[in-house]
Amino acid sequence: MKKLFTSFFLFLFVLGALAQEKDPITIVDKAAFKSAIETNTVQLVDVRTPEEYKNGHIAYAINIDFLNPDYFSKAIKELNKEKPVFLYCHSGGRSHKAALLLEEMGFKEIYDLKGGYSEW
Repeated sequence: MKKLFTSFFLFLFVLGALAQEKDPITIVDKAAFKSAIETNTVQLVDVRTPEEYKNGHIAYAINIDFLNPDYFSKAIKELNKEKPVFLYCHSGGRSHKAALLLEEMGFKEIYDLKGGYSEW
């Protein structure tokens, strides 16, 4: 009986620990993205090329070109890992890859615009 009781509590402990792990990457739709970035308390990053950025971007977004790995790595280190990061690219592919890199670097809250700038 003691083994059963111990096993049960161990199971609950592991289950509780797993339930508390939150995926730091969240894909959000345009409405949620827009609402969140209006607070100006987030880091808004456009991961497209400078040419794409010049042809139109979301207001107050900083341009950190994902396709330029050296620049991207250096520029991302300037962001605050404890503050939410909102990413977008043209259609969602590059921003998702960028989000995965940010997760590896220890960023806690990463939001990726579903469909990218083309849905904006």
